[in-house]
Amino acid sequence: MTLDECFYIGYTSKVHGKQGELIIKLDVDFLEECKKLESVLIQMNKADNSLIPFFISKANFQNDGTLRVKFEDVDDIATAKNISGKGIYILNKFLPTLAGNQFYHHEVIDFKVIDTNYGEVGTIFHILNQTNQAIFEIVNANDKEILIPIVDDIIDNVDRTNKTITVTTPDGLIELYLE
Repeated sequence: MTLDECFYIGYTSKVHGKQGELIIKLDVDFLEECKKLESVLIQMNKADNSLIPFFISKANFQNDGTLRVKFEDVDDIATAKNISGKGIYILNKFLPTLAGNQFYHHEVIDFKVIDTNYGEVGTIFHILNQTNQAIFEIVNANDKEILIPIVDDIIDNVDRTNKTITVTTPDGLIELYLE
C-alpha cells in the first residue's frame, strides 16, 4: 500500500484520557462517513511512505468537530503518544463518490482540459496544493506548462466518462503561458 493509493483525511492531534484514545483533526468534507470507518492507515514516519493499518473499535465526534477514536490494541497513554501527530489516510476506494463538478484531486490526473474560448488546453499532470489556492498543472501538446486555479467559478463541467474538464478561464490566462 502506497500513499498514491490513499487519501489524507487528517492527523492524530493528541491523546485523550488514560485508555489510549486519540483525537483526530479531520481535514475532509465527509465527516459523517469518517465516523463509520472500520480502520485507517497511519504514516508513522514521514521519511518512510509506508502506512500501518489501525482498526477502530470506537469513534465519537467532539463538540469542536474533531473525532475521538479508540484503536484496537492501543490501551494506554504511552502507546497512544507514539501515534500522536501522525497523518491519517484511507484507501481511495473507500472515499465517498462525488458527483457533478466535485472531484478528488487524484481522480482528475490525466484528464484533458478544454477552455470554452480557447479550446483544448492540455492534460492535467499534477495538482499544486502547497498554495492557498489549489492549481491544475497542465501540459499542452507543445510541452508548455499551463497553470489554472481550481475555482468553482472557472470549472463548468467535469466529465468522468470522457475524462475531460471544461473551464472558462479569464481572458488572457492561457495565452500568458504560451508566449
